Amino acid sequence: MHDFELGSKTAKGGFANERAICSKFNNWKKDKEAQAWLKIMGYEIKKIDYVKAIQIPTRIKKADIEKFGFKEKQYGELMKFKKTDVQVQIKLVIKINNALRIENLSLKKANSDADYNQIDKRWVDSYREMWHFGDEIATALKLFTGEIKPSLHPEMLKIDVSQLRDPRRVFLTELKDEIVHEIISFFTANKILVVSDVLKGRGGFAADWILVTRYNKIDDTTTWILKDINTAMNFFGRGEVKVSPRGSLYIGKITMQRKEELPIPLNYSLK
Repeated sequence: MHDFELGSKTAKGGFANERAICSKFNNWKKDKEAQAWLKIMGYEIKKIDYVKAIQIPTRIKKADIEKFGFKEKQYGELMKFKKTDVQVQIKLVIKINNALRIENLSLKKANSDADYNQIDKRWVDSYREMWHFGDEIATALKLFTGEIKPSLHPEMLKIDVSQLRDPRRVFLTELKDEIVHEIISFFTANKILVVSDVLKGRGGFAADWILVTRYNKIDDTTTWILKDINTAMNFFGRGEVKVSPRGSLYIGKITMQRKEELPIPLNYSLK
């Protein structure tokens, strides 16, 4: 994620969370960062009537979905593909008619003490439902995460189970070459879909913008950069699909990896 932050700006104070970002947008008449964000989004400050920013909870009750302008029958898809953390409603004064615009923001905190910044995490079967890969890839990814014990599928390994780096799970470099080739071929053919789903999402809570922040406790400053989601997808999706030196999978600049704790969903991160 570090290269993505080139050209970023630094502001005094900390605002690296959803509530603080909403507060800044809602104080847009006085807040310099909020005004800068609105200008990046293409708005002229003098033409704005009001701005209302809403924090979108990670979990929303089905009964509450109508509060966000959706019907209950849309709930399943909205929650499945949700990537929005903050929704900004902007009312513009255009000639005689008022126009209400909605911008969905995905917020990412770039932690200086972390090599990777998580952008999506689900169980393998959830990704399988989204992307429709076959049984062999699903089993291989479950071996990769540790959801399935390696001893149950020794036929998929190119080494003996006793030689695995971690007896609980399998690195991609420990799978048979033809299986790894199948995984690479699938993610290469479906890279646009995968990158879009893990960064942008789908439906009413799909992200229009990505706001990356990094808070520095030492001097109490926050470095930030705001990009439209298509620019972000082009940047992070650029590059080939290949196995990393440590046995994870690079999808452009996105890394498909696994967390250390068990049980382990599949994890997509930005470096």
